[in-house]
Amino acid sequence: MTEIMLAVFRLQGRLLKKGDELVKPLNLTSAKWQVIGAVALAGKPLSAPQIAEAMGITRQGAQKQLNKMEKDGFFERCPNPYHRSSPLYALTERGIRSFSDAMALETVWAGGLVTDLSLQRLHEALQTLNAIHEQLDSPVPKQGDR
Repeated sequence: MTEIMLAVFRLQGRLLKKGDELVKPLNLTSAKWQVIGAVALAGKPLSAPQIAEAMGITRQGAQKQLNKMEKDGFFERCPNPYHRSSPLYALTERGIRSFSDAMALETVWAGGLVTDLSLQRLHEALQTLNAIHEQLDSPVPKQGDR
């Protein structure tokens, strides 16, 4: 399991670096792409905590990106009827277009990454990663527990 975790950490680092390269022409970074993607995939405005949870990032990290991207015209802030101090963020036309452009680039790039892998192997990898993800809901042992 330790080897899998280390492989995932290395993969995450490489994916973020390559993602930055991929979306740089769109004036995006992987971090901004993740935030846009959370809202685009949800199909509705989300709060910073909802975006953070959807993308596995911190709330502070999501908020930092949202603040920058709102100023740059990717998002607009909307009232949250369920939580006055946590606004919702909706994609603007620029945000929608940027996500669409990023995904068009990603589709071509991702297709090239898996040309030598069977659909079955990819499906098994996804199932394994999802199963590990579900197990991470269990509590982390405290120091001294064995």
